[in-house]
Formats: sequence, C-alpha cells, structure tokens
Amino acid sequence: MGNKIYSVGYSRWKDLRSFIECLKTLGIKALVDVRRFPISKNSGFKMEDLRKELEKNGIKYICLSNSLGGFRKGGYKKHMETKEYKEGIRKLIEASNEGPVAMMCLESKSKYCHRRFITQTLSDLGVEVTLLE
Repeated sequence: MGNKIYSVGYSRWKDLRSFIECLKTLGIKALVDVRRFPISKNSGFKMEDLRKELEKNGIKYICLSNSLGGFRKGGYKKHMETKEYKEGIRKLIEASNEGPVAMMCLESKSKYCHRRFITQTLSDLGVEVTLLE
C-alpha cells in the first residue's frame, strides 16, 4: 500500500533552498503540509511561498492542515477519531501512490510533534514512514 512517506520538521534546515535540495535528493514527488496553521516566521516556509518554490522545483504542494493539522480542541487523540482525520490519512496515502512524499510540520523531532500520531496511524495501516531527524 503506497510508497515511502517521510516525516520531516523543517526547523532543522537553515533555509528553504537547503530544505528543497534535501527533498529533491530523496526523490520526493509531493510535500504534504500538516501544520494546523501553514504560516511561519522562517523565510520561505509560509504556505504561498513554499508552494511556489516547491512547484518551481517539480515538487507538488498539498496542504492537509484542516484534516491533519495539530492544535485541536479536546486534543489530537480525540481528533484522530473523526471522519476529517481519516479522510486526511486517505489523502496522504493516495499522494504516496504517485511516489515518495514528505509530510511536514515545524518541529524537528517528531516525538514532540503531532506527526507522531499520524506516523502511528500509517504504521498501523502497514505504511512505512521514515523519520528525517
């Protein structure tokens, strides 16, 4: 089921250019943004800027902030029970069917990020996730 999915926090890169070069080296076909609020103080990582630069480099940008983003009222584990979350997981897996994808948030260590819950869901479904930490 699906291709490789990477889990990545962009805060470990100094700039957008080095981040995109890493994605290209890994053969990433799409970046799936799972930030609840796809904005950033880091230059280039705001949704509009990121989309534009990724597409210039042949990488599709997919924003799943509404379905997979963190910061949920009642907690993320409760959100995981919703149709919205399950639909987001389906879309993430579907994107991976076209080639390797990276799901991205800010936090460099996934153990401190809601990506750990997404990773566990994917793992439970038999989808391999590689952490870029």
